[in-house]
Amino acid sequence: MPSNIRHPKDFWTGIIFLVVGLVAVIVGRNYTMGTAGRMGPAYFPTVLGGLLALIGIAAIVRAFFREGGEPIGKLAVKETILVLASVLLFGFLIRGGGILIAVLAIIVVSGYASAQFKWRHAIPVAIGLSVFAIVVFIKLLALPIDIIGPWFGG
Repeated sequence: MPSNIRHPKDFWTGIIFLVVGLVAVIVGRNYTMGTAGRMGPAYFPTVLGGLLALIGIAAIVRAFFREGGEPIGKLAVKETILVLASVLLFGFLIRGGGILIAVLAIIVVSGYASAQFKWRHAIPVAIGLSVFAIVVFIKLLALPIDIIGPWFGG
């Protein structure tokens, strides 16, 4: 890494923001833009992607001037895989298992990625967030999601 980068975390955060923003703008080009008063499907990803890219550029520039940056640590591969797996598991479980099982699974599996994971803390949080999801998405928003899915007799 060049020695004139004084804050590596800002630099790499800026790179990530810039890339994600530019990808959103490029993907948005395949749709009609519309106007501010009558937005098309490309409007939101293009504007948001452009703003994200600008924030990324600002972070990259700031990395060359801001002092006190510590080096980037190791890549958290296990933790990243667990969080990604929990999201995929949620998507797999939501139809067949219902929202209760899916939310319990995503909270416990993604929580297991933390070094401070403890079952006695994870279970009450998972139950509380499951109840919250049921109240918000099923009762208040009236989304057609089973609380307990057909796999479990719902």
